[in-house]
Amino acid sequence: MIITIDGPIATGKSTIAKKLANEIGYIYFDTGAMYRSLTYALMKQKIDLDNQDAIKEFLNHFDLNIKIKPGLRRYFVNGEDTTDFIRAPDVTANVSKVSALPFVREKLVHLQRELAKGVNSVFEGRDMGTIVFPDADFKIFLTGRPEVRAKRRYDELLQKFPEQMKGVTLEQCLSDINARDEYDMKREASPLIKADDAYEVDTSDISPDEVVFKILEIRDSRKTRLRHENSKK
Repeated sequence: MIITIDGPIATGKSTIAKKLANEIGYIYFDTGAMYRSLTYALMKQKIDLDNQDAIKEFLNHFDLNIKIKPGLRRYFVNGEDTTDFIRAPDVTANVSKVSALPFVREKLVHLQRELAKGVNSVFEGRDMGTIVFPDADFKIFLTGRPEVRAKRRYDELLQKFPEQMKGVTLEQCLSDINARDEYDMKREASPLIKADDAYEVDTSDISPDEVVFKILEIRDSRKTRLRHENSKK
């Protein structure tokens, strides 16, 4: 069974997807981390992110390995552990540009579909329920007010990257989030949109545990409704 969780940045997708997967005993996959790992690797190699030929050449040698242990995931690119670097502000500022490239998405979508084979999984990202797994068994789309999401993002970056965040204001984070939303929703390749059959959950005013509880409520009520409909046939 595949569960997809999509939504814009700072809606709590990663935290909620992890908690949900742990609660129901599924494997959790953070597809955003895959795009971030690639972006970090390109930047470390000082590859011009406007040079598509150079990015294509790098993809020919791009090897992403995810090492999964209970409660822990490490992301390795060509043997280097990138996990502790992929959430940095400079990676965040460039990941949308890299992930919007159709040939990049083709490469990573293939990898994501391979990872899903034969396992019960929760996939978190921006196009999981629309492009990667359009036939997923259960789809969730998370939303949140931009001001709330900006505060979450600001606090997270300040805690993880205090040096890089010097001089950065909450207002800048809000501006960045609004710009990121607009870019992700309007890009040609796999834009951020809610799947027609996805259930929307607003995370603005409830905790991650409450979000997970709500998702499980939706899942259970959906199962009951489907059983009732099937019994009438």
